Amino acid sequence: MKKLIISLIYVTLAVSCFTSCENKDETTDPQEIIGTGQVVNYTVSEDGTEVTVEFENGQRSTITFDEPLVGEQGVGIKSITFDEATGMLTFTLTDGTVSKFPIVAEAPVVELKNHSVTPHLLKRHPGFEDLEIYTILSSEDELEQSPDYVYGSMADGAGLLRNDDGTFTLINNIEAHYSVARISFDETFKPLKGEIILNSNATGNTAQCSGTLITPEEHGFGPLYLSGGEWGGDARYVYATDPFRDASEAGTARTLTSMGQWTIENAVPLNKNAFPDKTIVMIGDDSHGDAGGQLVMYVSETVGDLDNGKLYALKVGDGTVTDNDLVAENAGEFDATFVELDERTYDELNAEAISKNIMAFNRVEDIDYRRGSAAANREIYFTATGRTAYNDTRTKYGRIYKLVLDANDPLKGKLSVVLDGDNLEGKGKRLHSPDNILATSNYLYIQEDPNGYADNELKQHDAYLYQYNLNTGVLQVVLESNHRGSTGLDNGYALASDRWGKWELTGMIDVSDELGIDGTFILIQQAHSWYDDGFKNPLGGDINEGSILTVVKGLDR
Repeated sequence: MKKLIISLIYVTLAVSCFTSCENKDETTDPQEIIGTGQVVNYTVSEDGTEVTVEFENGQRSTITFDEPLVGEQGVGIKSITFDEATGMLTFTLTDGTVSKFPIVAEAPVVELKNHSVTPHLLKRHPGFEDLEIYTILSSEDELEQSPDYVYGSMADGAGLLRNDDGTFTLINNIEAHYSVARISFDETFKPLKGEIILNSNATGNTAQCSGTLITPEEHGFGPLYLSGGEWGGDARYVYATDPFRDASEAGTARTLTSMGQWTIENAVPLNKNAFPDKTIVMIGDDSHGDAGGQLVMYVSETVGDLDNGKLYALKVGDGTVTDNDLVAENAGEFDATFVELDERTYDELNAEAISKNIMAFNRVEDIDYRRGSAAANREIYFTATGRTAYNDTRTKYGRIYKLVLDANDPLKGKLSVVLDGDNLEGKGKRLHSPDNILATSNYLYIQEDPNGYADNELKQHDAYLYQYNLNTGVLQVVLESNHRGSTGLDNGYALASDRWGKWELTGMIDVSDELGIDGTFILIQQAHSWYDDGFKNPLGGDINEGSILTVVKGLDR
C-alpha cells in the first residue's frame, strides 16, 4: 500500500452485496485499520447508508449505499483500506465480504496565499475593506525551478492560461527589460519557474508595455500573446509571441508590420462575437506630438489573420473636432469613422494622420471591450493619460472614452467621454494620469500611473485603482498604492522623499474563470523607487526598479 497523496472527491455508489445485512447498530470506530498512513478513521451515518472515510492528509470521501450497510446479524466493518496505485478503496466486513470501489482523483484545488517574501503595498479604501490581497511574486523572490530568474523591472501587461494538466501559465511583459516573460505555476497557483520568451535583443530594446492574450474561446484563434513596443528602441511594432515557444527562441520576434509603427501601448483583438468572420484589433498610440496619439483599428476579413488586413485611424465628426470639444457642455455623443491609412512607418503615419484629420488625443494608453453579449463586445473603452503640452485642445490630467461600434460596420461608431480628469468639479476630478483599463460585464477598473502633477490638491495622491459601474455611473476608489506607508518605508521598498504617485498600478486582468474563483484579479505594482542592481536586465540596461505581482480577491465583475 502506498501513502495517499491525492485529494478525493465524493462518489456515490450502489452496493448490492452489502444490502442483505439488517443490523441497525453503527460501527463508529473501525475494528482494524490497515495502512495507517492512508485511512485513519471512518464514520457511518445514523441511517447506515453512508460511510465517510478520512485519510491521513485530511481529505474525506463519502460512499453512499442504497440500503443500510450493517444489520441485525451483527455484521459490521472489519477494515477499510486504500491503494493509491489502483485507486481502489476496499471495504472488508466481519463476515468476510470484500468490496472494492474506485475513488476518482480530484485535481489539487487553487489555494490563494502569499508566495512572495515581499508584502503587498496596497491600501484598501472605504467600501472595499474585505478585499483579500496576496503577494504572489516580486523581484526579490527566488523560484525553485529557476533560482537565477529575476522578476524584472516594471512588469506590465499580462495574460493567464489554465493548462490541460491543471497548471497555469502567465505571460507577462517586463517593460524595462524590453521583454516578455513566462511564469509557470502549479495546480495550486504557486509560482515555480520564470523564463524570458522574448528578449531585448529581439525587440531592439523596445519596451513591451500592455499586452493581450488571444485564446480560441474568446477570439476564435490562438493561443497567442500580443504586446506593444512603446519606448526605448525604434522597433515600435505589435509583437505576436507563442505562449508555449521554447525559451531558446527568445532572441527572435514576430512583428506585425501590417498594424503599423506607433508608440504602442497595447493591441487588443475584439471578441469573436463582436464581428463574426473578421479579425479586428484595436491599437493605442501613446504619442503626444503634433499628430497626437491615435486610436487605430486593424481589420482583416479572415479570422486569425494578423498580417494581411487594412489599417484605419479614428476621425471624429468632420475632422475639426478636438479632444476638448468632446467635454464641452452638453457635448454628448459624436459620430466617429475609421479612415484607411496607406503608410506603415512611424513618421509617415503621423504625417498621414494630420493630413486626414485623424483625432489627436494626448497619449492613448490602454483599450478594452465590455464582456457579455456581442453588443457589449462592440462597446470599447480606452484611456488618454494626458500631458501638460497641447492642453488648449487636449486633456492634461487624463480621460476615459467610450466608443460604440456600429453592428453592421466596424468602421462607424459613436464616441463620448465617460470620465474627465480635467473637470475639477466632476466625478473624475481625482483622475491623475489614468493608464491601464480593464472592462468586465458591469465595471471598468482603471489604473493610474501619475505624472506627478502638484498644481492641484485633488491630484495629490498615490496611484489609485478605480471601479466605475457601467450601469449606474458610480465611480469609487478601490485601492491606493501604499508604498510610502510604514511597511514600505521601514523595509526599504520606498523612499520618504518619493513624490505623490511615484509608484504605478498596472497589468490588471480578470482571472476568475481560469482560477475557478469568482471576483479574482491579478494586479501589478511597478515599484519605481525600489532600487536594486540585481533587478537590471541581464542582457544590459540601467533600470533597476522592482515589480510586485499580487492577486486581489473579492471584486465585483
